[in-house]
Amino acid sequence: MRTALILLMLLGVAAIPGSLIPQRTQDPMAVTAYFKSSPGVAKWLDQLSLFDVYGSPWFSAIYILLFISLIGCVLPRTVEHFHAARALPPATPKNLNRMEFYNSWPAIGGELDAARTWFAKNHFRVIEKDGSISAEKGYSRETGNLFFHLALILILLGISLSSLFGMRGEAILNVGERFVNTPTSYDSLAYGKLFKDGKLPNFIIKVDKFDAQYNVETNAPEDYTLNITLYQGDLTKGVKRVIKVNSPLTIGNTKIYLQANGYSPVVTVRDSKGNVGLQGPIPFLPQDGNLRSIGAIKVPDADPQVGFVGSFVPTYARSEGNGAMSVFPQALDPRLLLSAWSGDLGLDSGTPQSVYRIDTSAMKQIGLKSLKPGESFNYPGGSLTFEGYVQWVNLQIVEDSGKNYALLGAIVSILGLLASLFTRRRRIWIRVGKDVEVAGLAKNAAPGLEEELVEFMHVVKGEK
Repeated sequence: MRTALILLMLLGVAAIPGSLIPQRTQDPMAVTAYFKSSPGVAKWLDQLSLFDVYGSPWFSAIYILLFISLIGCVLPRTVEHFHAARALPPATPKNLNRMEFYNSWPAIGGELDAARTWFAKNHFRVIEKDGSISAEKGYSRETGNLFFHLALILILLGISLSSLFGMRGEAILNVGERFVNTPTSYDSLAYGKLFKDGKLPNFIIKVDKFDAQYNVETNAPEDYTLNITLYQGDLTKGVKRVIKVNSPLTIGNTKIYLQANGYSPVVTVRDSKGNVGLQGPIPFLPQDGNLRSIGAIKVPDADPQVGFVGSFVPTYARSEGNGAMSVFPQALDPRLLLSAWSGDLGLDSGTPQSVYRIDTSAMKQIGLKSLKPGESFNYPGGSLTFEGYVQWVNLQIVEDSGKNYALLGAIVSILGLLASLFTRRRRIWIRVGKDVEVAGLAKNAAPGLEEELVEFMHVVKGEK
């Protein structure tokens, strides 16, 4: 057990870098930025697998050793406890007066019968021999303790199964769009070590409608409802389904969660000759509870290339010092605020970049504009028309094969811990001769035995 505790502490310490240093599985853009800002330090951190802490060999080694240590600790104790729980209580000691809470009084007859009845009523295990009864209760304390530790093994096993055979991906979909469950359709996708592409279930989702309801006094969301059409097998026949925040869509072992939502301004960008360089909805990322959102509109086909740093406010208002803001999450008075830039967008550099931001360090600003739906922004070299907006939803698609084992382990561990904390293991002896002798012993000095013995003696004396 000492080894298991040391390894558990090491696991907690080893997880600290995963919270302090950006991880490739969670924020690859931050890792790229770290390499740009501190290439020397980043190289050493990468050699130590500190950009992928939870998948590193040293973290896995601690995890596996903890798993083995718990098994080596708990299983022998389980076997020993199994045999002890089936054994009879020890015989009554010769010198009861050396025990805790000893008491004696002259016998009047019938004490053993009253004691047998009381022990049976209170579910004590008893052994009777030579005019004495030895009774014991509270083995469920050790049982609960063992179940708690066995459940920890089950939780570790569930986490291992999810890490090895699971997958987790996210995709942002505009209302009206389709999602085909292939790797290229995801915005981010992470596989377990032993997960294979061929295990992705075959389905198509079409986003039909998204309805968000907000409290008009607090602006807090009250309900999100996503209506979709699910296609499986026969792609010509779809089935209507509803996804809510706490009601995911289940397809086999895969669950689809409604994770977030926002707005996508619909724009049309034309060059100086009127040719369309870009047309369609562009997802913007919410920045606050009122869904003020920021985003980037990139037009690499324009000559020269053009980019727009934008802000979308669903319900427009102006604040002193902070400029435009949104006062309500629903699009009651939408505005699109744009800053236009001309120059190299850096898309051909080979360096990954966020679709929601533009590096304007090598570009020239060519205009600013605030647009209502239907208005256009004319800038040197072209124009942008704000056609309107559509809502988008972020779907999280998860195959978590070990989740049920981890949940079962968590429930069992809580129940085992409660049994271990609130069960008292104790022994009570009674010997009847010329005098009646009663004594008790509580393991680990657990409280409550004295009150129980008082009740027992009242019953034996016929007083209760």
